[in-house]
Amino acid sequence: MQINRRNFLTLAGGVAAAATLTSCAGTGSAPVQQGEEGVIKFWSNHPGKSKELEQKLIDAFVAANPGTKVELVDGGANYEELAQKFNAALTGGDLPDVIVASDVTWFNFALNKALAPLDELWTQVGVDSNDYVDTLRDDYLYNGKHYAMPYSRSTCLVYYNKDMWQKAGLPDQGPSTWQEFDQFATKLQQADPNVAPLSVANGTNYLDWYFQGMIWTFGGKYSDKWDMKFTTPESLEAGNFLASMVKANKIKVTKDPVNEFGTGLSAALLESTGSLGGLKKQAQVNFGTAFLPGPKPGCPTGGAGLAVPANISDDRKKLAVKFIDFITNAQNTAMFSQATGYMPVRKSALEDPSEKQYLESEPRAMTAIKQLAENTAPQDYARVFVPGGGRRIGEGLDKITTGGQDVATVFKQLADDSQKAFERDIKPQL
Repeated sequence: MQINRRNFLTLAGGVAAAATLTSCAGTGSAPVQQGEEGVIKFWSNHPGKSKELEQKLIDAFVAANPGTKVELVDGGANYEELAQKFNAALTGGDLPDVIVASDVTWFNFALNKALAPLDELWTQVGVDSNDYVDTLRDDYLYNGKHYAMPYSRSTCLVYYNKDMWQKAGLPDQGPSTWQEFDQFATKLQQADPNVAPLSVANGTNYLDWYFQGMIWTFGGKYSDKWDMKFTTPESLEAGNFLASMVKANKIKVTKDPVNEFGTGLSAALLESTGSLGGLKKQAQVNFGTAFLPGPKPGCPTGGAGLAVPANISDDRKKLAVKFIDFITNAQNTAMFSQATGYMPVRKSALEDPSEKQYLESEPRAMTAIKQLAENTAPQDYARVFVPGGGRRIGEGLDKITTGGQDVATVFKQLADDSQKAFERDIKPQL
């Protein structure tokens, strides 16, 4: 078996539904669904609050392809709800033509033959797959075949309040290491003890994604492929560092860190690049963006791609791929990136005149593009491939932060539970 995560993967998050995905119906013996000719059902959770933008892309596709119709269906409030909805459809409901598949949901669907391999469809439709950023395209490579096409792709960023940074006497840049962050946080607390130096989401809202970069910089990891590494000395050191930062009020774990940062209640924010668009519109503070602290690599990639169900007709699959190719072409991925903050997924998008102008006028958006090449690594299997990995790790991180529980005990349980899930749900199919 070949699994290629490589350098660039998306928003991410712990998937509550993933524990059930290995029992999904897949193709099975159910008849192939023919659907309505010329109609595409697109299930999306509208990443980056992109519903209006998605409709704009749909309207452009329909205008360019007379006789087609695209129905934009709310797939849920987040990646997890959409995965649950698709999993339910696999047991006998009407299948969509295109779904948003996140970093923690696509693999189990592909493993269970619920998603169509796309390589032959690319040839039939005329998709230039080489124009997709290599690391983005190949994140969906399993057993020599691709099971999704890049769409709303992200990295984590450090957003920092420039005025608070200046008040604390800090340089106009992010911390280079987490140890340097500790020093920055002390100065920020001295400058304003009522403001949290850094806010980050809790375990329900993808702390497991954000902490993954931190654990790497300490030399630890969640797993080395299928070998669980939660209990190595380096991983425990990272867990204890996070817990100590929370206890010292240097990191605030909260449900809505974006709002707290945007209203001046925290001096920095650890968040997806997909939040850049919203912060530009709504934040009441002057902010910059920076890489996650090193040593490199210190940042996972995340977000989602677009996938096609396996059990729909060949004609539906071809039209679905044609639609995905269109809404992720150079011009459209540039427009999507500029509006949301997600990464442009096509190489040629960086040559698009509007994208060039945008990046020149908005250097904060360039941070993620540079970080992709300089500070990212593939995500750990324990989070993105083991069913329930994100949810499981997120719950554990809540226990050691807001719950104040012992790191070694919690991480030992994470290792045991992850190993059991692997042996039960994944190992028999490898």
